[in-house]
Amino acid sequence: MHIALIAETHFGNTAEIADALAAGAKQAGATVTRVDAAATHLPPGTDLLVLAAPTHSGGLSTPRSRAQAVSQGAPESGRGVREWIAGAQLPDGLPAHAVATVTGPHSGSASRAIVELLNRRGLTATSRGDFTVAGTRGPLVEGEITRAREVGRVLAGGGVPTPVPAPVARRSPRRGWLARLLG
Repeated sequence: MHIALIAETHFGNTAEIADALAAGAKQAGATVTRVDAAATHLPPGTDLLVLAAPTHSGGLSTPRSRAQAVSQGAPESGRGVREWIAGAQLPDGLPAHAVATVTGPHSGSASRAIVELLNRRGLTATSRGDFTVAGTRGPLVEGEITRAREVGRVLAGGGVPTPVPAPVARRSPRRGWLARLLG
């Protein structure tokens, strides 16, 4: 089995998850390619496509949200996963898995948008998973790298990962007038 893993990242958190997925799936010959460098066709013999992206404004990034990330210190980036999907040559019926980094359970998820776009393109995107970061820039919540490696092992074995709710990031203590108001 060969897994092609394409990742969009801005602050490095989604790249860490993609690398951990690939490490877990090493027996399947998983390769990670950053979306900016990804060809519009998959390598011959690809058995599973895994797309990883950060969640921006509740879904996949847009040129505008990527520009906002750059204004917050992220490196310049060209296309995102949304644009890659739109321009890629994808074989009908190819199994796919979507992954996203999220800041919490109510932040929306880029993985949901990835599944919808891939299914519209004729792929069989039936599973997705979210991994939690402690804020826009991260870091990843403790245990997420280990969880990503396990998901990679399951994918490499031809299985579908059991959906596990992403852990909630611990917030720093409240300060200022809002903290006093909320007690």
